[in-house]
Amino acid sequence: MNARTIVVSWGVLVTAVLIIMPLSLRDRLPEQLAVHWGVSGVPDRSMSFVPYVAMGVLFWVVPWLVILGAAVRGMALVRRLGRVYWWGSLAFLSVFALGMNAATLLANLGASDWTRADLAGWHVFALSAIAAAAALAAGYAGRGAPDQQPPPGEQPPRLRMRAGTRAVWVSRVTNPWPAALTAVAGAALVVAIVLEFVGVTSGGTALALLPVLVIVLVAGLLSASVTVSAGQDGVAIGFGPFGRPVRRIRLSRIDSALPEVRHPSQVGGWGFRGLPGSATIMLRGGECLIIRYRSGGQLAISIDDAARGASLINALIAERVET
Repeated sequence: MNARTIVVSWGVLVTAVLIIMPLSLRDRLPEQLAVHWGVSGVPDRSMSFVPYVAMGVLFWVVPWLVILGAAVRGMALVRRLGRVYWWGSLAFLSVFALGMNAATLLANLGASDWTRADLAGWHVFALSAIAAAAALAAGYAGRGAPDQQPPPGEQPPRLRMRAGTRAVWVSRVTNPWPAALTAVAGAALVVAIVLEFVGVTSGGTALALLPVLVIVLVAGLLSASVTVSAGQDGVAIGFGPFGRPVRRIRLSRIDSALPEVRHPSQVGGWGFRGLPGSATIMLRGGECLIIRYRSGGQLAISIDDAARGASLINALIAERVET
């Protein structure tokens, strides 16, 4: 049975349980169901039965269809890291959706009114831990065989350089979506400060948003663009519009470099992804620069003109060995 058949069958089963479970308990549930509890454990939000069932189903079906779509396109299952994230996401989301539904129904079961529904806080933490454990187990079980290595004797691309020549390669890539999010967060941050300063808002409402806006702004700045350069001093990876902070990799640590086409679905999404020994900086799908370390690990960076960069890195490594 292939992955597509499993995800379709499992998705239909989970959807059926999410519908059948509340229907079978309808007579023992209050007219309105408590769906949210405050920090004190007191329910503060309710929902009628039909919208609750629909919300629970949509909470699962939408990400399930995204996972299914990634499998149908096939790219998510090509590489080992993609398979780990794919199976892990399927397990986490399904267990979490079923667990939240069960916990909510259990809290409302037998209550005369939704305000009397009792949900223990530890249930949510236990459910999150169980879902995470299921994701780790599913990712490990579905990881499959290691990625195919290049045939023995295959040489990575290498730039021909005249003796004594000094060359530098620089490339940059920007993802417009994080850049737009950064701009929005920056504008919102300025507006919030101005509104608080002139007294339009009261009670610190705008100031309460500042930490969130600052986090979004910093994260967006660091993940919106990346600059990669290669030269005699090694490889430098700069983050953000100003190329700071910078991660530097000495040539002595690199075994080889090569260009390769990779997509977000193969590495678990956009941003900084990876497992021990295999990290990825993914800002957009397509051409990537793969740096293989002498220690056995590797780093993939989505960057333009990766073939030329890999050729120069390999030439510099060869020159270092020869000298």
